[in-house]
Amino acid sequence: MDFRFESVDEDFRSEIIDFVDKKLPWEWSQEDLDPEDEKDSVLVRQFKKQLGEKGWLTMAWPEEYGGQSASHMRQVVFNEEMAYRGIPAGDAGIRMVGPILMLYGTEEQKKEFLPKIAGAEINWSQGYSEPDSGSDLASLQTRAVEDGDDFVVTGSKIWNSAHADSDWMFMLARTDPDAPKHRGISFLLTELDGTEGVTVEKIPMMWDAYRGLVTFDNVRVPKKNLVGEQDRGWYVGAALLDFERSGVDRPARAKRVLEDLVEFCKENKKNGRLLADNPVIKNELSQLAVQIEAVRLMCYNVAWMQSQDMIPNKEASITKAYGTEMLNRLYGLGVKIMGPFGQLDPGSKWAPLSGRIENAYLRSFGGMVAAGTSEIQRNVIATRGLGLPRG
Repeated sequence: MDFRFESVDEDFRSEIIDFVDKKLPWEWSQEDLDPEDEKDSVLVRQFKKQLGEKGWLTMAWPEEYGGQSASHMRQVVFNEEMAYRGIPAGDAGIRMVGPILMLYGTEEQKKEFLPKIAGAEINWSQGYSEPDSGSDLASLQTRAVEDGDDFVVTGSKIWNSAHADSDWMFMLARTDPDAPKHRGISFLLTELDGTEGVTVEKIPMMWDAYRGLVTFDNVRVPKKNLVGEQDRGWYVGAALLDFERSGVDRPARAKRVLEDLVEFCKENKKNGRLLADNPVIKNELSQLAVQIEAVRLMCYNVAWMQSQDMIPNKEASITKAYGTEMLNRLYGLGVKIMGPFGQLDPGSKWAPLSGRIENAYLRSFGGMVAAGTSEIQRNVIATRGLGLPRG
């Protein structure tokens, strides 16, 4: 099988690299920006609008929705180059809300939201997890009660980006409290900016960042913002997770980190000997290189499935579980190679690679939890992929 990209796609890759070198408003080789940081999000949004103007953010979308009807592999090329440089171009709107609206949305919703997502005119946050409902998402308690042409929403959503310039939230809310656990849940689009009854708080994370806690106090959401059937939003939300869990950004980002670590080992010594000459370190780096390549090919398979109008399910869970665990191993190896200096925070003049490895290592544990824990992914793979009975 030939895994090479076509020449036109490689030409496009060169065009992306040239554009980034000229237009990116920060130094990607030295800085890792967090799109969920209120300061970084300003720069990220500024650059994403430039990408949107070129039609690159959603090039695989149909033209009537702001895309270019390009191949999914062309989109993969773009996503790879962005992720390699740590550019957070693929947000929740592009990767999750857009595809879900194409599957389940009304024509009104598609016309209202898809062009704005494609042009980076609207920022989304995710309203899934709650203070008392994480991996057991079906136990969520946020209520949406019908009242005329609206739903009245009361409850809380946590670990989201609402504190960092989000305009809207896509969320799951319980519309029938008497229905079985996975029933009676609806998928809603809720405007945050300027909406009465919405309160946003910042929650500190262990990797020098924040996430949001959003409280809804009798917030009115028009029924026209219901996506899919009422009380059957669980299935919409589950399909969305399949898009969230699949992505070539993990191996692309890992490739850059591996290159940085290899260069570090070529330039630094321990006990008078270059780290690059240590057979144990060479072996561990080689193993990670193989794992990165394996994840990359898994992601290519997911992209191919999407090009065939298939929804990756077990395949997305495989790439998510293996990809996030691979990143955790990679960053953990980086901290170990750097020794005590590898534990220094960004900002310390003694921190190798500006402290990016230490910060990413702490963040990587959250990656194995967000969008469904590795344990949840293994359950999906076992039941939906291998046909094993539920325990």
